[in-house]
Amino acid sequence: MIKAVAVDDELPALEILQDFCSRTEEIQLEKKFNKPTEALNYLKQNPVDILFLDINMPSLNGIEFSKILPQKTNIIFTTAYSEYAVEGFNLDAVDYLLKPFTFRRFQQAIDKAIYFLKAGETTVTSFITLRVNYGLLKINTNDILYIEGLDDYLKLHLYNQRAVIVRMTMKTMFEKLSPNEFVRVHRSFIVPLSKINSVRNKLIHIGDDEIPLGSSYEESFLKAFKSPS
Repeated sequence: MIKAVAVDDELPALEILQDFCSRTEEIQLEKKFNKPTEALNYLKQNPVDILFLDINMPSLNGIEFSKILPQKTNIIFTTAYSEYAVEGFNLDAVDYLLKPFTFRRFQQAIDKAIYFLKAGETTVTSFITLRVNYGLLKINTNDILYIEGLDDYLKLHLYNQRAVIVRMTMKTMFEKLSPNEFVRVHRSFIVPLSKINSVRNKLIHIGDDEIPLGSSYEESFLKAFKSPS
């Protein structure tokens, strides 16, 4: 069972989180606090896997709270103010729930946190920043399932999220990624080694998707795939 704590100065918000947690099979909400200082004292003695953390709190806001946590914790920020989203992701938050959020959206955040916990990626997180729709979008590279080339554009298929389209070459994208984690397998595909389920008949299986393995990339791919991490 995954242990969680919720911190929010509004009691109704804490009740919603408690209800949502009780409807999942994975999460045990150990405690809920409406005073951040009490939560901080508790966490010093009782580490948890997931922290639901409101941002706009009067005594100590969630951004500052996250910076003084005694140990690394998967944080899911909750707030009614969308302008905090960028700062939240800059702190490597697992997800950002904008109030009022549905149970379905809550479950998506939980699934993402569980994914990081199971993959052992809670302590090492890397990001790439891409220009999308006249703005900048920060993407956690752990979320990338694979990258697909579409003429002058790339389509980033992401874990439990909508795909992102960017105008960029495969070469430029590959240079942004860690060569120890990502490998080019086709003129139109880049894949993360950690997401590969199996390889058979020159087809790479990632989840329910099949990615072709190009002949000119086969040798370098197999060498990287067989190497111990």
